[in-house]
Amino acid sequence: MEIGIDSFAVTLPDPQTGRTVPAAERMDRLLAEVEVADQVGLDVFGIGEHHRAEFLDAAPAVILAAAAARTKRIRLTSAVTVLSAADPVRVFQDFATVDLISQGRTEMVVGRGSFGDAYPLFGFAFDDYEDLFVEKLGLLLRLREQTHVTWEGRFRAPLSGQGVFPRSHQPELPVWVGVGGTPASFARAGALGLPLMVAIIGGSFERFRPLVDLYREAGRRAGHAPEKLKVGVHAVGFVADTDEAARAAFFPGWAYMIGTVGRERGWSGVSRAQFDAMCGPQGTYLIGAPETVVARARTASAALGGVSRLTFQMSSAMQVPEAMQLSIELLGREVAPRLRG
Repeated sequence: MEIGIDSFAVTLPDPQTGRTVPAAERMDRLLAEVEVADQVGLDVFGIGEHHRAEFLDAAPAVILAAAAARTKRIRLTSAVTVLSAADPVRVFQDFATVDLISQGRTEMVVGRGSFGDAYPLFGFAFDDYEDLFVEKLGLLLRLREQTHVTWEGRFRAPLSGQGVFPRSHQPELPVWVGVGGTPASFARAGALGLPLMVAIIGGSFERFRPLVDLYREAGRRAGHAPEKLKVGVHAVGFVADTDEAARAAFFPGWAYMIGTVGRERGWSGVSRAQFDAMCGPQGTYLIGAPETVVARARTASAALGGVSRLTFQMSSAMQVPEAMQLSIELLGREVAPRLRG
């Protein structure tokens, strides 16, 4: 199992002081986090994409390029690229460029995004998000296979054999499909033979097993080898010396983010009891001491029939750099080796 981190470059006010870290300082801290992850032997670091005031990751390929220049071994990916609202030609060019800078360590996870902000921003109708994604994913896959593409669709100008450059360092730039809970999305990824990244941020891991089985069955019917049908999980996670220390470090930022999003979506308020339940045996949060996180990760993998990659979304604890560094170190030096063994 590969172990990594996904960051949304969150910038939140400190719950104690109310101070918000300046954007440039937060970005510097984020790049330092990637460096530490590389040094302690984690497998992958992902940068999300959002177009909101709480996040600094509107241009993930730019952040990944900076990270590529400061790291040696770790793989670098988006988490996710909102492909429905992007131009696949530009997406391919951006990530091929990062792949050259990183000398073949770049990947991308493509999806439709959990927020709708990108659609009106770039002139698309949110109601078209499904058709947009299907068309643009098809074009992106063509672009990684062929330098000169002839193509026509609904949502961008046609291509008539123009060359798309630069080409990636890797012969085939890895593309994962990021999914939430829509069965058609799981089946589509399987039929295409693309690796799957499942965002599990609530409920239970077991609830996603039928969807993962659907993905694997669709891949089998399409003739793809089982080893090609990788399943990854993006989950909320954080590591500290003790369970209580991990929860105490993570809860304030989590409560702020969930509360902010909840007010927009009409949810009720959040409580520490709800958070603790999500950290417990029936929840999906991988938050605690190393031995707790290892046990929970193994449970998650078993519930889904085997997981190839597990990435931890720990941005909500970003207010304390020392806690973030310790969490990354524990994840790389104590958690990852046990999960790989």
